[in-house]
Amino acid sequence: MKASRTLVLGCLAALCTLFSVPGAVAQTADTILPATDAAKILPDAVYFAGRSATTQLRNATGVHFADGAYTLAVLVDTSGYSSAIQQKYQAYLLTGARLDFAGHQLSPGAYGFGFVANHFVVMDIGSNDLLRVPSTHDAQLQSPRPLQMVAGAAPGQYRLCSGRDCVDFHRAR
Repeated sequence: MKASRTLVLGCLAALCTLFSVPGAVAQTADTILPATDAAKILPDAVYFAGRSATTQLRNATGVHFADGAYTLAVLVDTSGYSSAIQQKYQAYLLTGARLDFAGHQLSPGAYGFGFVANHFVVMDIGSNDLLRVPSTHDAQLQSPRPLQMVAGAAPGQYRLCSGRDCVDFHRAR
């Protein structure tokens, strides 16, 4: 019980960080965060589908938006989950900003996601599918990592990639 309370408090602290605007330094542009910076904000474990999963902080990424909001992603250890969940739950997404994936909006919150059969699938923390959009395989991606965010084709657009499988997104208006 104490471990569950600690996990929930850790996730709440991470979400509070996502929704707060730092007062120290005004940021004038969005910034893609490397794993070391994203890992400072993300919890060591996250809740999904009735279990906790350890995060792989070395495989973390994110965007810090100019207004102080964050969108963060991290690979998770899914070894305690059923094979059906493991197929599509590969990583955790925490966002303090409304996002748009191929015309489908995702509200601020915590989600599980994965790249499955040429699609990007996002689930709520109960493992219910919320959105499924086509993903692309980017053979030209320089130095692909297990999980990364890179700049998209235009300012304010980003790509979330697992290896060379990517999905484009931007902040929804």
